[in-house]
Amino acid sequence: MAQDGNPQALVCGSHVRQAVDHCISLLQGIPATRLQARAGSLEWTCRETLEHLADDLLTYALRFGLARPMDSPRVPLRISRDRPQGPANVVFADRDAGPEGLLTMVEACGGLLATAVDTTAPDVLAPHVFGASDPEGFAAMGIVETLVHTHDIAQALRLACEPPQDLCERVLARLFPDVTITADPWSTLLWATGRIELPDCPRRTDWRWYGAPHDRS
Repeated sequence: MAQDGNPQALVCGSHVRQAVDHCISLLQGIPATRLQARAGSLEWTCRETLEHLADDLLTYALRFGLARPMDSPRVPLRISRDRPQGPANVVFADRDAGPEGLLTMVEACGGLLATAVDTTAPDVLAPHVFGASDPEGFAAMGIVETLVHTHDIAQALRLACEPPQDLCERVLARLFPDVTITADPWSTLLWATGRIELPDCPRRTDWRWYGAPHDRS
């Protein structure tokens, strides 16, 4: 189903790039002033949400830059905030580069994650707050972050956001074994991540994903 170093993988680097391409295509050309709006139900602006997304993609990739990822709970980069209520990141975009520079940062960080997951042995584990995961799991995490935060931003900008259903189905299968697709995969992913309610399914106020490697033996 996937290519590259692990032919059994449900999710790989090309899927990360596909998710990032969806984000960039949707947000290309948005004026800087509109990015100051609050992103969906988050406490962050659209700009801050994009910086947070790039930060996630980068820090996921950096875990696999270590020879033995499980020996280090985290890569000890300095974390800071632009304002007290803003996201805590290790990277921020150059404001003088404008919205296009911000999207370039997202693309570059997503590309690093895609490369990292495709060039790391599939049985290597790296730590995560929800438990250790493999490259496939981190690829799926990066896709979820990209799709749902693009949705958060699209809500603020009143843009239609409809990512590829195949991507949603893949990450649901990989990270949300407790979730059954009750509507289309995209709506189910939004429900699984606490964004919306579905018929007979109240909006989740507490959720998580499960990155533990799958046994496909």
